[in-house]
Amino acid sequence: MKVTLAQVNVHVGNFEANLSKFREAIHTAKQEGSELIIFPELAICGYPPRDFLDYKHFVQECIDAVLSLSADCVGVTAIVGCPTFNPNAEGKSLHNSAYVLSNGKVQTVIHKTLLPTYDIFDEYRYFEPNQQFHCVNINGKKVALTICEDLWNVDEHKLYVHSPMEFLSKEQPELIINIAASPFDYLQAPIRKEVLKWNVKKYGIPLLYVNHVGAQTELLFDGGSLYINSDGVICEELAYFEEHLQTFSIDEANVIEQNNNQRIALIHDALVLGIKDYFKKSGFTKAVLGLSGGIDSAIVAALAAKALGPKNVLAVLLPSQYSSDHSISDAVELANNLGIDYQELPIKTIFHSFESSLKEMFSQHKEDLTEENMQARIRGVLLMAISNKFGNILLNTSNKSEAAVGYGTLYGDMCGGLAVIGDVYKTQVYELANYINRDSVVIPINTITKAPSAELRPDQKDSDSLPDYAILDEVLYQYIELAKSKNELVELGYNENLVERITGLVNRNEYKRYQTPPILRVSPKAFGMGRRMPIVAKY
Repeated sequence: MKVTLAQVNVHVGNFEANLSKFREAIHTAKQEGSELIIFPELAICGYPPRDFLDYKHFVQECIDAVLSLSADCVGVTAIVGCPTFNPNAEGKSLHNSAYVLSNGKVQTVIHKTLLPTYDIFDEYRYFEPNQQFHCVNINGKKVALTICEDLWNVDEHKLYVHSPMEFLSKEQPELIINIAASPFDYLQAPIRKEVLKWNVKKYGIPLLYVNHVGAQTELLFDGGSLYINSDGVICEELAYFEEHLQTFSIDEANVIEQNNNQRIALIHDALVLGIKDYFKKSGFTKAVLGLSGGIDSAIVAALAAKALGPKNVLAVLLPSQYSSDHSISDAVELANNLGIDYQELPIKTIFHSFESSLKEMFSQHKEDLTEENMQARIRGVLLMAISNKFGNILLNTSNKSEAAVGYGTLYGDMCGGLAVIGDVYKTQVYELANYINRDSVVIPINTITKAPSAELRPDQKDSDSLPDYAILDEVLYQYIELAKSKNELVELGYNENLVERITGLVNRNEYKRYQTPPILRVSPKAFGMGRRMPIVAKY
């Protein structure tokens, strides 16, 4: 059988654009002599549609779109993911389904059985699980059609025991087809491949796997669609972070596996795609950011220039009386290296005006964090004014280490429409800098080597109030990504007082993270929709 894997970048709710993309893919598949084209899970509406699914008219538009698409499926069969109404009175009102289209009509509909409810997933909120199992006939082949199943339980890193294949394998299918919406994180791709291989070897049946690609706000989909033969060997692997239409014969496929093992390269490409799609799908083209001369803003500027083009990025230098000369010169050097425009707006006069206004009220109090936060908020006001005036989206430049411990100012340096590196630890930020500089110096060397500082008071360094980032990030990873308790962290050899301090900072600053922009997710446990903690709690 000749098949086409359609790894497409769709836009949630944009039926017209999505249908146009599907029709073009089907037309190409026909020209290439394909008998079957496969699209991802819920491709017709985009993933995740979230509470759009509560609107019956939205679901009906999805179904109408599939019915419209079926008319194009003459001479080729298509599989496409779409929500459907559950006709039974009991249970949820919807199914997460896969439509099989051929001869100009819907041939059959298969529903999803295993509905994930961990981390960023909440499918049981909307869908009723499938209770009936049967293979489908596609061009004379008996096919086990599954929907993002036979993967893994991310929380436990164990395979589901009662997967649909436990039932479907009894019908002795010749092929497994798995349509998926599997978001990226930097641990995901190798685990995903090994689990899919494990399933193939278990059942002795070849597998076609098609995943989404593209960003839906904070969720990033990496693609990496696969064909694995019955020996568990990957014979086709589609590009990562790119739309890809691949036609091949499953009987003659060559062994082609992408070299995608470098974690920092994956993170870089994921963030570039995240920025690009957030702007494109929101209808914006230009970005603005504050460029401090530090490494965080330098990385965000470089990623934005890559994603949007240098002419669509404006850097604003906002020096205060505490800013060092090298902060300005490093920022200017970076802007020149990237070819982006920059403006300098000193905030010293504005800050003194604020001090003057508050002088009488603050007269009985010493200077403290209040004055530091005022500087950050002045910068936030100026950047948001530029955003409003020129229609540029403000990119937030805070990293995950800072967000974790509350090392940021609400309505100041935490402003923005998108948090680009909010899921990237500080130590990973340095790795990104070295990766970006792999061929030539883009990020100034001084930006990488100098001690990090917010420069909100004389001679300030991050190390004045935070542990060394190498240690801080280790503890944060164990506590956030791996959910280790304080006692477990101490047993691992970390200082008890240090653990108490760091975990206390994480827990106390939940209220700040509730007010941050959407964060591009690259880790197994990002702040935002995948980590739901109470604000008012004591633990």
